[in-house]
Amino acid sequence: MKKIATRQAYGEALEALGHKNENIVVLDADLAGSTKTGMFKASFPDRFFDMGIAEANMVDTAVGLSHVGKIPFASTFAIFGAGRAFEQVRQSMAYQKSNVKLVTTHGGISVGEDGGSHQSIEDIAIMRAIPNMTVIVPADATETKKMIETIADYQGPVYARLSRMNTSVLFDDDYKFEIGKGSVLSNGKDITIIANGIMVERAIRAALKLKEESNISATVINMATIKPLDEELIIKQAKLTGAILTAEEHSYVGGLYGAVAEVVVKNHPVKMDYVAMEDQFGKSGKPEELLEYFNLTSEAIVRRAKALLK
Repeated sequence: MKKIATRQAYGEALEALGHKNENIVVLDADLAGSTKTGMFKASFPDRFFDMGIAEANMVDTAVGLSHVGKIPFASTFAIFGAGRAFEQVRQSMAYQKSNVKLVTTHGGISVGEDGGSHQSIEDIAIMRAIPNMTVIVPADATETKKMIETIADYQGPVYARLSRMNTSVLFDDDYKFEIGKGSVLSNGKDITIIANGIMVERAIRAALKLKEESNISATVINMATIKPLDEELIIKQAKLTGAILTAEEHSYVGGLYGAVAEVVVKNHPVKMDYVAMEDQFGKSGKPEELLEYFNLTSEAIVRRAKALLK
């Protein structure tokens, strides 16, 4: 498969949006080369604002721009957007329902050599706990572009998390993204695997292995939107398969697993398990080596699925 980083797709989508809507403005915290917002800067220098290493100020400035009719996209690394600017995201963005799109890159342990200090594995839990916030983790470049186009038209605060590493392009241009809706990628009767971000590709591979090795039939769902969550689809699958396994590049605490479990335990309790980061920080290393080390692989999904069904 062709591989493109979701941050690259973000930069391309932003630049394209700039030609369609003059109210789109972009802010960055001295990381335009890494977040790929530099593409927008090159085409629209008067609508790009480099705020320096001052993430809190960046968010508050974006809020101000949103209140005069602009559509601000503010970007930095996930660890800084969700962490360093938390108070401004909560008080200015979410509390006031400001129309700001906080799109962060370098989420999860696939950041690689930057190490545990820069590998955000708790940002989804932080952001989804904030009232009024929409939280999205796209699976590939295609979904990223569709998502950026969608949230540009959506009124309200959004947190979107993208990755650093190149990832396989799973969807074609006909793929439809809708906030709050999961996408069923395969249908099965024995277990439901719900994934997002880079783990979607691994979930697809795991489903194929489960069928080949053990004749286990798995439904695979891409749950790009973590908030608002597609509760109807989750409940439906809980009733159909009686077993749910989640897969995410995030701590199991408060992320996709936590969100899905909240729905399941309230509406239709079934057996559940997860493939995610345990309660620990990441390490420095090459992305694929780290994913193997922390068991964020298709093989890990297969093992946990088989154990769950026992």
